[in-house]
Amino acid sequence: MERAEGFAPVFDADSKVLILGSFPSVKSRQTSFYYAHPQNRFWKMLSAYFHAPMPENNEQKKQFVLQRGIALWDVVQSCEIIGSKDESIQNYTAADLDKVLKSADIQLILFNGKRAFSVFEERYKNCGVPYLCMPSTSPANPRYDYRVWEQALNAIFSTH
Repeated sequence: MERAEGFAPVFDADSKVLILGSFPSVKSRQTSFYYAHPQNRFWKMLSAYFHAPMPENNEQKKQFVLQRGIALWDVVQSCEIIGSKDESIQNYTAADLDKVLKSADIQLILFNGKRAFSVFEERYKNCGVPYLCMPSTSPANPRYDYRVWEQALNAIFSTH
């Protein structure tokens, strides 16, 4: 088990939706950016939703989300973890979500998976912003459903 650190949030004052994962995967930690595993559905899902080409590098990914009012972060800032397994996360430090919530116009929080949702509920469930647990975009999740993400994003981006 290794102790690992997460990333800084990606957001600006115009961010409307905060997408929270649990903690970066091994591949994401190697590339220093969110959802880097080539089989993760995250970037494909957002590209399809916004009818846009898929961003190819970290800077393009950052600009992609910022231009569309999306903030990215993980609810766990640091932890002990085995590989990329959410269920192995131990001795974690939660991210200080107020950093984003007080600086951006967040209208909805979407959790990319159940572990992110459960960590959030332990600490932030009374944050005053509506939130939803979404099916994880991880390739390990057989219950991923694009339509659930589309419906949630439509609540904020109905004119995309």
